[in-house]
Amino acid sequence: MKLHCLIKLLNLKMSVNRRNWLKHGSNLRLVLLVLWLVCYVGYGQFEGRNDFENPAVPPHVTQMVYRSLSDSTAALNQELATKAKFCVKDQDADWNKAFNFSANLDFLSSCIQKTGDDFGRRICTVAEMKFYLDAFLSKTDNSEYLPPNGICNLTSWVPGCEPGWACSVDLNEKVDLQNSKDFPNRTRNCMSCCEGFFCPKALTCMIPCPLGSYCPLATHNKTTGLCDPYNYQLPPRLPDHTCGGANVWADVRRSDEVFCSAGSYCPTTTLKKHCDRGHYCRMGSTSMKPCYKLTSCNPDTANLHAFGIMVICGVVTVLLIIYNCSDQILTTRERRQAKSREAAVKKAKANQRWKVARTATKKHVTEIREQISQTISGKKPNNDGETHKMLDRGYSSEVDSSSSPASSSSAVQPSFEIEDDAAAGSNERPSGVTGGKRGKGHKIKNSQSQILKYAYNQIEKEKARELENSDPTFSGIVNMATYSEMKRRTLMELSFQDLTLTLKSNGKHLLRCVTGTMKPGRITAVMGPSGAGKTSLLSALAGKAVGCNLSGLMLINGKQLSIHSYKKIIGFVPQDDIVHGNLTVEENIWFHAKCRLPAGQSKADKVLVVERVIDSLGLQGVRSSLVGTVEKRGISGGQRKRVNVGLEMAMEPSILFLDEPTSGLDSASSQLLLKALKHEALEGVNICMVVHQPSYTLFRTFNDLVLLAKGGLTVYHGPVENVEEYFSSLGIIVPERINPPDYYIDVLEGIVTNLNSDVGIKELPQRWMLHKGYSVPLDMRKNNSTNGNAEQTFVIDLLGDVTSNFRLRGEKIRHNFLKTRDLSYRTTPSMWLQYKYFLGRIAKQRMREAKLQATDYLILLLAGACLGSLTKASDESFGAPGYINSIIAVSLLCKIAALRSFSLDKLHYWRESAAGMSSLASFLAKDTIDCFNTLVKPLVYLSMFYFFTNPRSTFLDHYIVLVCLVYCVTGIAYALAIFLQPGSAQLFSVLLPVVLTLVATKPKDSEFMKTISDLCYPKWALQAFVIGNAQKYYGVWMITRCGLLMKSGYDINEWNLCIMILLLIGVATRMIAFVGMVILQKR
Repeated sequence: MKLHCLIKLLNLKMSVNRRNWLKHGSNLRLVLLVLWLVCYVGYGQFEGRNDFENPAVPPHVTQMVYRSLSDSTAALNQELATKAKFCVKDQDADWNKAFNFSANLDFLSSCIQKTGDDFGRRICTVAEMKFYLDAFLSKTDNSEYLPPNGICNLTSWVPGCEPGWACSVDLNEKVDLQNSKDFPNRTRNCMSCCEGFFCPKALTCMIPCPLGSYCPLATHNKTTGLCDPYNYQLPPRLPDHTCGGANVWADVRRSDEVFCSAGSYCPTTTLKKHCDRGHYCRMGSTSMKPCYKLTSCNPDTANLHAFGIMVICGVVTVLLIIYNCSDQILTTRERRQAKSREAAVKKAKANQRWKVARTATKKHVTEIREQISQTISGKKPNNDGETHKMLDRGYSSEVDSSSSPASSSSAVQPSFEIEDDAAAGSNERPSGVTGGKRGKGHKIKNSQSQILKYAYNQIEKEKARELENSDPTFSGIVNMATYSEMKRRTLMELSFQDLTLTLKSNGKHLLRCVTGTMKPGRITAVMGPSGAGKTSLLSALAGKAVGCNLSGLMLINGKQLSIHSYKKIIGFVPQDDIVHGNLTVEENIWFHAKCRLPAGQSKADKVLVVERVIDSLGLQGVRSSLVGTVEKRGISGGQRKRVNVGLEMAMEPSILFLDEPTSGLDSASSQLLLKALKHEALEGVNICMVVHQPSYTLFRTFNDLVLLAKGGLTVYHGPVENVEEYFSSLGIIVPERINPPDYYIDVLEGIVTNLNSDVGIKELPQRWMLHKGYSVPLDMRKNNSTNGNAEQTFVIDLLGDVTSNFRLRGEKIRHNFLKTRDLSYRTTPSMWLQYKYFLGRIAKQRMREAKLQATDYLILLLAGACLGSLTKASDESFGAPGYINSIIAVSLLCKIAALRSFSLDKLHYWRESAAGMSSLASFLAKDTIDCFNTLVKPLVYLSMFYFFTNPRSTFLDHYIVLVCLVYCVTGIAYALAIFLQPGSAQLFSVLLPVVLTLVATKPKDSEFMKTISDLCYPKWALQAFVIGNAQKYYGVWMITRCGLLMKSGYDINEWNLCIMILLLIGVATRMIAFVGMVILQKR
């Protein structure tokens, strides 16, 4: 081959004529020399050192040698990408960051001048590089010791086998750096490794050191006996042997002497420079990095604490602006509404006073006219004053409802016509009100002030109407019957016959043979001693009896229909005051009105409903006050009880069930509540309520009474006026100055024993059945006990309890998914509209919990500072210990905070869901509001942790992983809060992050443990953190990166997969939580 190249060169020289040779001799000689070098570089051969004495030659030679060397290192990188693809993300980028020396080839020129024509024969072939790489991949613990080969073994050990030394191939042996599959026999001209190269022990060739390393020639340290800066010793029994160059390139733990030290940077593998002021240099750096402004900067690292404090200040400032502005907006809005409301009330009262004065004036004028006409005609006065009153009132009503002067009667004086028009204008229904006839005058804007004026004018008119009808005459009764503005509800009569309710677990009777009718427009009181089944009767009628067998007949308007078909127009007031304490009285009532009133109803009519409820319940003085919680006091207990009732009144029900609404109220508050319920009854509402020992005045307010004895048996069911007459017929006479309901309950309780009657207490239910003509059960005739079951063993009782518990849970699930035909014909707002309402409510609640949110952020801030200070970012582990601590801390703190979203609002959700509100809207709204914390909390934590540890990966990489982690653990917290009790949920929130992190970081010795680890979310979060940081370790860090990822079982290409799995876990746990919320709800 060498002869072939020489022949080509001679032919080329002979083809050039003499004139051109003389003219361009120097250029041609250079071209020929380059072609000669091409012939020899391909085979790693150079003729002599004299060829390098020309200063124009070495750069060209260096470039050609570098291209050949690049092909060899590219083949090495290809091998690394094939066998260790888990640690190679971009093959070309990794090669450029490790072996792209094109910026400075001085180390290569120096080595060529040092070795002369032997340089190409000293470079490791691709086969030898693969051998080194395979030894590293198969023996990670001792990668600096290569296995024996054909040259370096027990029988053959040339000087080049020593660390830091290399030998040349024999002159007659051909070397192909790229395609050679065997090891060349390197035994000739052994010498120390060149600077910028490393020569492994037991491998007699040179490999270029990667970028980020510093590979100078070693010097012998006579004190330690080592070859500084490396850790190998001179071989024994070889006195002429000297220290060579670098001997190993492995991970940072075993070859840290090769890495460019912290505080310095190495632009080439043979040059080390100290970091300038205002810059910092990490270990293995090839360039300096400028420090951030307002940060203290050490040469070996960057102290970014001041920058972290700035981030904290920025986050705190933004949060303060949000909370303060939102609170200010709410306060200003409430103040403006209060002013508009006060103005509307004043104007409505003034209008009403004017109407009263006007009516009195009209009446007086009419009487004077009648007297004058009678005096002139001499006729007797006609005694139809009542008719005149009725007509006058009807005339006045017509004038009030008119909006134009033309509608007024000519009998009225012009001065009154003008004032009537003004009053009528103030009473005009806003344009947004449906069902009203707008006048021919100017169009009134549907503004808040106009709506409030309309609402309060209507309320004042209703109050005046009630005042007129407080002692109704014949005309008053006619007027009440013909009053067109009285809003009538859907009339629903509830009848039941032989209603019997027994527990499925032990067959105990809660109700037995209860028969009766509850009519619309009447208030029915259910009374009885403790254990008589009052609440059970209410639950059975409302369709809320779960875990019981219900028998008998229930009719709605004479038809056998399911009560669930009318749930949109049925209100149920629970015994406990389930009201949101961090909302005002008005906000609580308004929310139920918006979500439960018909979707097509105008805003003005909804405002009228809410204002009427607040006014009738006497809550005007506290309408803007927070209801209050256990920790933060708000309104009084009586007011809270009235708000509890107002939530159901705001949806304008046709049937209203109330479980002990007067318990805990004084006499005045009870009277106010009954007055409001009486107004509801006038609109046709069927009201049934459980009461405990009402006062006599309150007792006389009821229309009907259901009196139950122990065992759920009926003692009396009928009008309140007839109850004393009935019991007197049985010989039970109420003593003087004794409240009748108290006396009857004492009789049924067995407290009163000296009855002057032949009827015993146990005979009262049977007497009532005989009185009404109902059939009496056979066992009651024989006076047998209903609890005659034989005594059972403990095991049987235990099995029965377990079985009944499972049946009860199954019954609840079946009950929650029960689908019935909607017969209420009320279209409530859609799910998305309710989602909007829920979103606004929850946002207000979170704003009022600003101190609690600030406490969460402060704890995260302290956690980030503590963990960042205690855990420094380690280059050996890529910061894995700090990430493990962060995963545990963030998971624990965010889970406990997320528990509050559902643990504290379970009762509220159960009530709202039972009332027909959308469960999905409630869940999505809470999750949407919690997304704010999902985005902010990682920012708060990283503002301390990131700038204390100062890892190599970017702030954005950490933020993305932490956001996904918080999203994941928030979903898990939802599931824990819904499926477990608050105490158990908090315990699991603390234990889960610790246990799952220990499982995820434990060595995977079996496939089972690997599968379990894959199910743990900390595994994916830690992998994402480590991979994100590992991507910033390149060049001299390649082997360290591959070793750590191989040991941990991570793949550098799976960062996106880790993010997706965290998000999927968050979505899956949210779906599980929602299903559990729907299944486990109590109706």
